[in-house]
Amino acid sequence: MGPHVVPVASDLACPAAADVVVVGGGIIGTTSALYLAERGLKVVLCEKGHIAGEQSSRNWGWCRQAKRDPREFDLIREALGLWRGMDARIGAATGFTTTGILFAANTPEREASFADWVKEAAGAGIHAQMLSKAEAAKQLPGDTAPSKAALWCASDGRAEPQKAAPAIAEAARRAGAVILTDCAVRGVETGGGKVVAAVTERGRIATSTVVVAGGAWTRRILKDLGIDLPQLKVRANVLRTSPVENGPIPALWDHDFAFRRREDGGYTIANGHVNVVPIVPDSFRFCLDFLPALRMEFASLRLRFGPRFFTEWQEAGRRALDEPSVYEAVRVLDPTPDTSYLRSAFAALQRRFPVFAGARIVQSWAGFIDATPDAVPVISPVDSVSGLVVATGFSGHGFGIGPGAGHLVADLVTGARPIADPKDFRLSRFFDGSRPRPMAGL
Repeated sequence: MGPHVVPVASDLACPAAADVVVVGGGIIGTTSALYLAERGLKVVLCEKGHIAGEQSSRNWGWCRQAKRDPREFDLIREALGLWRGMDARIGAATGFTTTGILFAANTPEREASFADWVKEAAGAGIHAQMLSKAEAAKQLPGDTAPSKAALWCASDGRAEPQKAAPAIAEAARRAGAVILTDCAVRGVETGGGKVVAAVTERGRIATSTVVVAGGAWTRRILKDLGIDLPQLKVRANVLRTSPVENGPIPALWDHDFAFRRREDGGYTIANGHVNVVPIVPDSFRFCLDFLPALRMEFASLRLRFGPRFFTEWQEAGRRALDEPSVYEAVRVLDPTPDTSYLRSAFAALQRRFPVFAGARIVQSWAGFIDATPDAVPVISPVDSVSGLVVATGFSGHGFGIGPGAGHLVADLVTGARPIADPKDFRLSRFFDGSRPRPMAGL
């Protein structure tokens, strides 16, 4: 099972109408609902399961600028500013704190790549630096084999995934939004090329705007509207430990492991380079689209054929909006973690940092990352359906950028000056011949 998430009670009544319906109660959906409600719109957020039930509670909790794709620079810079003021804004704790994040550079090629990144990031107002072996060791006391160099971004931080989106959802409700959990949106009604309603299992909500922030489900939702979003799932694995006294404060990514300190004194740990890609019917549909990403990440990806193929095959058919949907059949995606990868990462960490010798694994889980061919999100209106806005494809780094993405969604819906240029996040880039390529990976 996934981690325990702070529960958010559902509102009881399903409104007959709203200005905006947000589909999905993860970090993107809840921040979108918050910023839209703060602007005076009547917002209904619909979540088929519970708030932050899937990847928004299962991620590492990193809020990082380091090693970001340059196309995300402006948005992540603004997102970090929003994180720093979030607790005061919502009157609740998200667990955000600035700790700094290190990326180990154990090869000359990686060191050169990180040094180039530092120069490019500086042009976007993001301060980072390359550290020597001695400087990296100073940031992480107790490391018995520090890397020969490291990328260091001191202004990066962490938040607590199991409490952040729930706290933001409650703040959105206080701002006037209606929060409906265990309430799947079966589909979106359109007429004359425009959104006219969201049809939920509790009833129809008349609206002119729907924001689809459904994470790994978004392709399935859009497919029913004739929109062929290239999106695949990647299964990521995480464990958490018991509290560790005097453990390292900054987060670290290295080849064999990645970690960050948790608010409870334990650590969230993952394998630094292994992710599993289930082979599903869409794998063949989008093979050419994802080929550049596969080549770039080939050493880190494990392609697996299994039950997921047949599950998605059976789910593919369209259902009438007055019938139970696949979203009701699967309230929460809860894949089985690959414990062998996690245990090898934990063992490698214990060898490097003796302070972890007495730590024990308390829990492990997995989640599905919503990946796009260029590993950059889609935050965009849909040209063919007026009033439909998509926010998905965050490719494993949506939690940290979440407040910025939610703000940009609100800007696009209301016509306000966008917090960051949305050009690189447009959905049409996959259909207009641009064929964007990945730069930074998952």
